[in-house]
Amino acid sequence: MSTTGITPRELGYRFPAEFAPHAATWLSWPHKEASWPGKIQSIYPSYVEFVRYLANSERVCINVADEVMRQKASGMLMAGGVDMTQVDLFLHPTNDAWCRDHGPAFLLRDNKQAPKAIVDWNYNAWGGKYPPYDLDDVIPTRIAQHFELPVFYPGIIMEGGSVDFNGAGTVITSTCCLLNENRNPHLNQAQIEQYLLDYYGQDQVLWVEEGIEGDDTDGHIDDTVRFVNEDTVITVIEENRNDPNHALLEKNLEALRQMRLLNGKQLNIVELPMPDDVIWEDQRLPASYANFYICNKYVIVPTFRSAKKDDRALQIISGCFPGRETIGIDSTDIIWGLGSFHCLSQQEPMWLTVENM
Repeated sequence: MSTTGITPRELGYRFPAEFAPHAATWLSWPHKEASWPGKIQSIYPSYVEFVRYLANSERVCINVADEVMRQKASGMLMAGGVDMTQVDLFLHPTNDAWCRDHGPAFLLRDNKQAPKAIVDWNYNAWGGKYPPYDLDDVIPTRIAQHFELPVFYPGIIMEGGSVDFNGAGTVITSTCCLLNENRNPHLNQAQIEQYLLDYYGQDQVLWVEEGIEGDDTDGHIDDTVRFVNEDTVITVIEENRNDPNHALLEKNLEALRQMRLLNGKQLNIVELPMPDDVIWEDQRLPASYANFYICNKYVIVPTFRSAKKDDRALQIISGCFPGRETIGIDSTDIIWGLGSFHCLSQQEPMWLTVENM
């Protein structure tokens, strides 16, 4: 099927919500030591535990650079008790591990002819911060070629962590990220909004302004506001008024209170506390409980060795997902790479007829 000169929305494609059924979760095996300077070996226990839960829930597809990395990854996963019958390792070399941002954006439509497609946005490692990124930039097309899926090329920079979806036509994002001059300086807000509508197959864009301190993505939404169903969001708040995040997140909260969905309803808003500061070598890291990942059976939440706040966050998130088990996994070392479980993963939705979606 040719995708030249036509948008996914025109062909009936849409990007489902993360809480819709998955066919698989995609990951890129962590290997870039510069992303975890002096700590990369320490991240693997939590990473393997993450994969173990994913494999108990759905298929897990992992991009690896070569046969040596394939063997290393397989050995670690088997030693960690991962069900390897649920894991596929693909020889797709990457520059880094952040599959949410460089991985494929899978679209679905209610049509037996080409029901699944991929959007391959341009990728520049969050405004050119961490070159090289040429291998990451082509991952969506590599995956599409493997599965013989149609590919759409919008031709602009976009990262998966900058958007979140309610599954009913609404995408939420942040001005601090998408309007940053290091992404698409030739586009204004209205033009970027049109790309979101056309290439994700949505009908409405909601905008908040702020990200959190320490976030090198310039304010990805997956650290601040997440849809948990069609009309409910979790949003992070900072209870300490002396913390720089307090005013930033209050501004987002006030914006969310003013928003209306396509049906005119106000958002249901669930407030989620920020964790205690996570500091490494005098650098504040972008630790956030909102960087959870929703798979078929579980909601996997990063924790940060803060007994009171970790437990509170897990209870709040658990209350939003009555059909799933909420699992906390220590992300204190992983967050040194400036991301956590949501940043590391990208869902592949399961194709169903519209009536069953």
